[in-house]
Amino acid sequence: MTGGSGVPEADRLARVALSCAVEPGDMTTSRLVSELGPCRALESQLAPKPGSGLAERLAEVDPARELEWAARKGIRFLVPGDPEWPTGLDDLDHVDQLDHRDPTTDSAALSFGGTPPGIWVRGPMPLTELGASVAVVGSRAASVYGTEMTRAIAGHLALASVPVVSGGALGIDFVAHDAALHTGGATVAVLACGVDRVYPEKNRALLAHLASEFALVSEQPPGSGPTQLRFLARNRLIAALTRGTVLVEAALRSGALNTVRWAEQMSRPVMCVPGPVTSYTSMGVHHHLRSGGATLVTHGSEVLEAVGGIGARLVEEPRGPERPRDRLSPVERTVLEQVPSIVPLGVDRIARLSLLHVRDTVGALSRLELKGFVVRGDDGWRLAGSR
Repeated sequence: MTGGSGVPEADRLARVALSCAVEPGDMTTSRLVSELGPCRALESQLAPKPGSGLAERLAEVDPARELEWAARKGIRFLVPGDPEWPTGLDDLDHVDQLDHRDPTTDSAALSFGGTPPGIWVRGPMPLTELGASVAVVGSRAASVYGTEMTRAIAGHLALASVPVVSGGALGIDFVAHDAALHTGGATVAVLACGVDRVYPEKNRALLAHLASEFALVSEQPPGSGPTQLRFLARNRLIAALTRGTVLVEAALRSGALNTVRWAEQMSRPVMCVPGPVTSYTSMGVHHHLRSGGATLVTHGSEVLEAVGGIGARLVEEPRGPERPRDRLSPVERTVLEQVPSIVPLGVDRIARLSLLHVRDTVGALSRLELKGFVVRGDDGWRLAGSR
């Protein structure tokens, strides 16, 4: 029996079981699924192992019931081979795992990596639309500056019909989602809990709107709560689902730095928004910029240039406001530099000071007079007005 996508039903049910029983980012499970296929990977994990409760957890899962229960809540389970499966997630099987440290204690934590067995999605937006998306992430303790920059960049991306992906958290994440919505764009939140859960509570209205109009995504099955390690594992999905990652604000031990490390592992563009050099919430951004692995961006157009194809969406070189003297020829500028503002000078004197022939000086002065830069009197030439 197969599902409508051509994925064998047995494979789908095996992936559901693994998704429900295995912690996210488990490299052992990911490698087994890749090497043996989901059914054999599940069978290999059913044998009890000393010190592990995985076999017991797997035995308790009824995958068909999990799918039925999720469907009643409007939640779908996507696996590789489904038309809606985001193929960017497959890249996670081809990069090294990352060793993460607990950002609060700096103690060693688990290693994460690999493509998830499947992902749970709530909301009508097809994930195929994330092919051109950009992640915008950063500190939960966003400053006024960080908020303004995030709103400007995410809004610009939305106006360019580029979906914005973030983590649904407080701070930079919330502003990124909110800015995209207010500009009429699409945005998706990748959660560290089940897509039927609300975390954080302050973002209840935002998450409900995304579930109704766009999408919530998680590798955690419905009903799962968030944990610190699940947040860290979740970051790799944000990086893999998108074409590039923008880091707006991050302290030296911010979890958002994990997201950009994953993006770099998969050769996705990483873009950093610089902040004040005295800002604690920008220290991690500045350190990452100094490492040479990121592009400095200050505007949404620069983000579009970084994630676009070769020659696409190029940004014009910034220039200051044009001044009247900018259109003068080199000879005219040289002569104008020697014309006094008060006491007039004769042509011969101006020519000597300019190191030019008198004939060239006369021609330049005549043109400068026509352009309104100089005036000619009985005693010689001087600047016109305050130019």
